[in-house]
Amino acid sequence: MYEITYLNVDENEEYDKTIEKVIYKCFEEEKLLDSKLMITITLTTPEEIRKINKEYRNVDKETDVLSFPMFEKDELDEKIVNKQYLYEDVLGDIIISIDRVKQQAEEYGHSFERELSYMLVHGFYHLMGYDHIEEEDKKIMRPKEEKILNALKITRD
Repeated sequence: MYEITYLNVDENEEYDKTIEKVIYKCFEEEKLLDSKLMITITLTTPEEIRKINKEYRNVDKETDVLSFPMFEKDELDEKIVNKQYLYEDVLGDIIISIDRVKQQAEEYGHSFERELSYMLVHGFYHLMGYDHIEEEDKKIMRPKEEKILNALKITRD
């Protein structure tokens, strides 16, 4: 279902627990629990995420979360409907800057757990082919994110 890599960040059991429950809930909500799809999650530093952003997106700046989906939305939808999963099918990669999680949790006045959970759910839905650039797309993606967080009782408080 997922694999966690710590890149220049100390391993942390609390991060692992949050990732496990959030990703499980995302897979459950999207009816993927019986799939063999995998997500790789990398927790890293602002410097590393900047390097990755520059190398793969040609954007020379730090960000909070990057998502690299392996499938186009239509292709993924077809795999899911037809249950055509291969063991090695990777849904995609989510890369999160732990320092940005801490900073934004403070800035927005909510818990670290809430901010990390949001980034995981946000990244997951990008891997599922959703986006938020256009307002119409945002109206589809945001409720999906909130549904997961509310189901887990991870609120903004």
